[in-house]
Amino acid sequence: MTGFHKMAGGVASSTQAGDASPAFLLRLVLDIVSGNVAAGTDNVNVAFKRDCTDLVRRIALFMHLLEDIRDFRPSDHDQDHASSSSSASSWSPDLAVALQAAKRLLIVASTYNSNNSSDGAAKRISFQFQCVTWKLEKALGKIPYDHFQISEEVSLVRAQLRRAAERYGSLNSRKVSNGLSQPLEKECGGTNHEISAKLDSIPENCGTLRHGADKATKILERVKSSSTSSEVSLLNEINSKGQDNVATKGTGETKKPDALVIPDDFLCPISLELMRDPVIVATGQTYERSYIQRWIDCGNVTCPKTQQKLENLTLTPNYVLRSLINQWCAKHNIEQPSGLANGRLKKSDGSFRDVSGDMAAIQALVCKLSSRCLEECRAAVAEIRSLSKRSTDNRILIADAGAIPVLVNLLTTDDVSLQEHAVTSILNLSIFANNKSLIMLAGAIPSVVQVLRAGSMEARENAAATLFSLSLADENKIIIGASGAIPALVDLLQHGSTRGKKDAATALFNLCIYQGNKGRAVRAGIITALLKMLTDTRNCMVDEALTILSVLASNHDAKAAILKASTIPVLIDLLRTGLPRNKENAAAILLSLCKRDTENLAYISRLGAAIPLTELTGSGTERAKRKATSLLEHLRKLQQL
Repeated sequence: MTGFHKMAGGVASSTQAGDASPAFLLRLVLDIVSGNVAAGTDNVNVAFKRDCTDLVRRIALFMHLLEDIRDFRPSDHDQDHASSSSSASSWSPDLAVALQAAKRLLIVASTYNSNNSSDGAAKRISFQFQCVTWKLEKALGKIPYDHFQISEEVSLVRAQLRRAAERYGSLNSRKVSNGLSQPLEKECGGTNHEISAKLDSIPENCGTLRHGADKATKILERVKSSSTSSEVSLLNEINSKGQDNVATKGTGETKKPDALVIPDDFLCPISLELMRDPVIVATGQTYERSYIQRWIDCGNVTCPKTQQKLENLTLTPNYVLRSLINQWCAKHNIEQPSGLANGRLKKSDGSFRDVSGDMAAIQALVCKLSSRCLEECRAAVAEIRSLSKRSTDNRILIADAGAIPVLVNLLTTDDVSLQEHAVTSILNLSIFANNKSLIMLAGAIPSVVQVLRAGSMEARENAAATLFSLSLADENKIIIGASGAIPALVDLLQHGSTRGKKDAATALFNLCIYQGNKGRAVRAGIITALLKMLTDTRNCMVDEALTILSVLASNHDAKAAILKASTIPVLIDLLRTGLPRNKENAAAILLSLCKRDTENLAYISRLGAAIPLTELTGSGTERAKRKATSLLEHLRKLQQL
């Protein structure tokens, strides 16, 4: 969770991030797999037995990964001998939180009794399996595998979690509530999509409602008084079990006794983590934005806590609660440092550089952003844009000076020059990872989307690039997708400049990695736009169109739209005449469309697909060979029917 050290089960650890060492993580895994947690799942209610068994089995695979990391010793010629321990602070706390969340969930699911619990309780526990799987996959994605020289077979862990996350992410409300006792169907997909700053370099495997403080305070008071006793009982059970000491196998070691307890009102009822972007739903309950949005995207129309039907799906920022959380974090020193302290900025080698002079100059510039003199404001924002482009240090100092909220306000100006400079400055600032959360917390997304819809072409291009940059954080994919950004991006994809189309394509690809955004893209007309790009005689964006289609093809709505648009003949033509990467993606898309559909298989057979597919098995890329071989096997089976 950017901006805070992650918290688990209502307890904020006062230990440093480095304490979550590979040895500690390994003990935690052993505690889950070999201890009472796993043993308790043997008698799990039938509703969650499959989920518990699968989760324990996947966590067991972590042992090989963590043993490799624990036993890793940098070679003598390693340029940064200390980087092994220092890099752990960037990924180990997140993995520790995810494992602790998994442990709590297994305990709760193993004691769940369908006879004594409400349907809402079962539904929320089922949703928790999705959240935990999502956390684990996200945490694993931060591990520097190349640095630790991790063995290739360990990648199985991430692959399984990614497939599980997509499987859970595809569930709608009916499947969650009615299919608890049945094995969950696994969707196609789960491809390891690496994300890069430009679509050209993608691997071939491819507004906000603002309420016054008085109104927000009243809503916050409603939150505290509106929980039903049965729901509070379950949440208290989860919290109490989440705060159990983490026993280490064979040593009797426990958590430090000075663990800081997070106030209950600061915890998201879904994730049980400290909230950083709390929002209020129609029932008056408050949740972390990304988690409640994910709940809604799964087709749920009820409040997770009260099970009341939501009269609307509006998410209202709880500014009062956010301010209280920020104050609490500052008081207890649990905010994540930016490396800036007492006018000195920490350098990559661990030394400090005096930046007090730079800070003063930048603070003066930020003050001028609010000037009533238009020319002075223009000059200041232009300078901010230039500085934010030059270095990471400048991005840190500009954000620290409080520029982000002011720049967000400038996005709604009628002055074209101001708007272009402001959105480009935000794009530049977003390159620094810690600034992403500050931009999101400033409520930038609705204003960025408005620029994307109605700004100048330069502003629209940079708005699209900003959305891509922000969407690199998984939780932001959910928030951006729900903001109305996708139809505006599809419009830019169809009618923008060449650069604008590429920026839109890059953002759409990244957003559509999240399952819930695929349907939004289809409804926005993306398939028609992509087909037009495929048939454009200039062939300037065939690569991008195929890459996005390969992400969408596993989605049911997208598949139907692709077939309706008569895309199959175009794909087969690309098998014959396209560049190697185009052939590879065309084969992958055809496999997704046809492998469980005899009608489509028969169709591509009549169109003569077997010939170019056979050629591809001998001359294509490795991935193209696999896809072509698999598709030919399906065609052979069809002929044997």
